Amino acid sequence: MAKKLIQRYLPEPKTIKENRHLRFLGSALYNANLWQLNRRSAAAAFFVGIFVAFIPMPFQMVLAACLAIVFRCNLPLSVALVWITNPLTMPAIFYFTYKIGCFILQTPVSEASFELTIQGLGAGLARVWKPLYLGSLVSGVVLGFISYLLIRAAWRWNVVINWRQRNKRRSRPDPFN
Repeated sequence: MAKKLIQRYLPEPKTIKENRHLRFLGSALYNANLWQLNRRSAAAAFFVGIFVAFIPMPFQMVLAACLAIVFRCNLPLSVALVWITNPLTMPAIFYFTYKIGCFILQTPVSEASFELTIQGLGAGLARVWKPLYLGSLVSGVVLGFISYLLIRAAWRWNVVINWRQRNKRRSRPDPFN
């Protein structure tokens, strides 16, 4: 059930292989391990996707694809999970990670006000980049690891349930004997 549920929402391998931003990966995209969906590859893909989603940077999907190739986990799932941070969720998530970074660095949370000029944005980012990236890295690793463990456990639970149901069907007496 978990495998079918995940596969229902994943993009087709063809659409990812033809993505113009991922063409530089070349023949690495044709590795069969990147397209298999099993307990190990799905859990690792959740770790990669959620970790990269928490890193404030452009082209997160490219980084997720590269890490999926390095760790040989499910590439479509890794890339799709990056969209946890989208234009609607990004401000809340990155403010949360900024506060975590401030807590770790023991610095006060500053009310960042940005002027809509290049100098104003640069000055504002210069104040917040250290706690933002530290909090993002810590949050990405922690939440990625938690999701890895939860996917492994949920997948295992689903397999055990299926085994039990199969054994119950086999142990029933045949009514036609």
